[in-house]
Amino acid sequence: MSPRVVVLDYGSGNLRSAQRALERAGARVEVSADPDAALDGDGLAVPGVGAFAACMAGLRAVGGDKLIARRLQLGRPVLGICVGMQVLFAASAEHGIQSEGCGAWPGTVERLDAGVLPHMGWNTVTAPRGSVVFAGIDPGTRFYFVHSYALRAPGAGQLAAAGALISWAEHGEPFAAAVEQGALAATQFHPEKSGDAGAALLANWLETLS
Repeated sequence: MSPRVVVLDYGSGNLRSAQRALERAGARVEVSADPDAALDGDGLAVPGVGAFAACMAGLRAVGGDKLIARRLQLGRPVLGICVGMQVLFAASAEHGIQSEGCGAWPGTVERLDAGVLPHMGWNTVTAPRGSVVFAGIDPGTRFYFVHSYALRAPGAGQLAAAGALISWAEHGEPFAAAVEQGALAATQFHPEKSGDAGAALLANWLETLS
């Protein structure tokens, strides 16, 4: 039977795009803020667009931060997308304001040191050996990004030391394009806007739910 995925509805955009992309990849998908549904789904997808602090406020309003923590305690898969990846880190320095994140991973999301921001468009990603979500995806494959903030390489030491698999992309400087650790995975790019490449990545993630 197809895995059941809940796309967490906490007021952030791209919910229907994420739903359609996951359905195309083979999942049965429900968009919901219901805590029981979010906890019981085979997978929980947490998309996010806009400002980090606003996304965190929306998450806390529906208890999403606690849901994510509880699922991870139970070893139940969670996928963060774009700002939905950023909120998984300990903090953000967006607009010069320190905001607390979910703290599932160590590290602070910071503004990229690049001549042109936002980083908008297609870019390649370098995945490490052992990556599950990039399995079978050609190293030259491009994914679609729209962001100005990310986990930068100088702030990723603690995360790497904790055994997380970090995939990298570059815009002005290297930044974490995806992270995988146990039941938790996330992408800074938008798989739902990345065509066949994004579909392949989502299908790989769905394989981990069975």
